[in-house]
Amino acid sequence: MSGIGPVEPGEGTHVQEPPAAPPATAAGLRRRRRRALLGAAAALALLAGAGALYTARRAAPEPPPAPPYPAQAVDLVFLNGVTTPPGVPPGGSSFAVALSVESGPPVTVTRLAQPYDGLSLTASPKPPFRTAPHAARKITITLRVTDCGKAPRNPGLPFLDVTLRNSRAIQDQSFLLGPRYARYLDHILQVACGNDSK
Repeated sequence: MSGIGPVEPGEGTHVQEPPAAPPATAAGLRRRRRRALLGAAAALALLAGAGALYTARRAAPEPPPAPPYPAQAVDLVFLNGVTTPPGVPPGGSSFAVALSVESGPPVTVTRLAQPYDGLSLTASPKPPFRTAPHAARKITITLRVTDCGKAPRNPGLPFLDVTLRNSRAIQDQSFLLGPRYARYLDHILQVACGNDSK
């Protein structure tokens, strides 16, 4: 015997043939046909179910993203001091701000206020007013010094309190208007209170 090639039968051995299959009967043929049909039907049902699931998942639209909170969509910027409108009592002065809505649904301003006890504030347009998305609105604010003793002595970072509402939420937000507004407010206080504010 060599180590190469297939094993050859030895002497006195012969190949055994597998037993012959019993002849097919009509009942056996029906059983085989029924099994084949059931297997094919199960495969078709599985494919149809997978196809329907795939179609349903593809056809369902994604829900729209939630609109932004109003404070995330709004910007408030100090423009300048303006000529005080007629009818403003002594100790009052006006300035303009621009409110812009960057995105999302329209935003309604329901309240404008400032944090100092010695000052009062009025706005034109008077709240509530609405601003459309991708638009800006000029607001004229009139401040009036009502009590020099309660007015701020040196307003370093003055802000305005604004209540905003859109279809998602109502939020109170404080907006810092920057150093130009701080200088403007300081000037108003110096003119209104004179030596009292020093």
